[in-house]
Amino acid sequence: MSAYGFAHLRSRRHHSDVIAYLSRIQATLDPFAGRFVIHGPPAEIVEGTWPGSMVLIEFPGLAEARAWYDSPAYRAILRLRTDHIEGDLLLIEGVGPHYDPAERARTLRTEAGAQPVRPPGTVARP
Repeated sequence: MSAYGFAHLRSRRHHSDVIAYLSRIQATLDPFAGRFVIHGPPAEIVEGTWPGSMVLIEFPGLAEARAWYDSPAYRAILRLRTDHIEGDLLLIEGVGPHYDPAERARTLRTEAGAQPVRPPGTVARP
């Protein structure tokens, strides 16, 4: 199942180290089949606020994402970014093609001991 490296970058500084980081990062991703899906374009904010920009990198799985982040090649360039850009980075597994949010709701409801949601206009019967 695909996994992602998601970064929320709250500042953007075009420092020469950041430019060096950008020129070298793809070579660190290639051995782990990582690819950029989103790389910091301006976003259309439709709810709330979003200070900064986002980066989303896709990997074949969480093992590859972790291996990339821990790789000597990536560790060698990491500070080129972190010394100049404030942000957060998460590694997270995707949900897969058959994900069903209604099933997730049923699981959460069961875990919470809640009553099932009834369609509007129906009456609970003993």
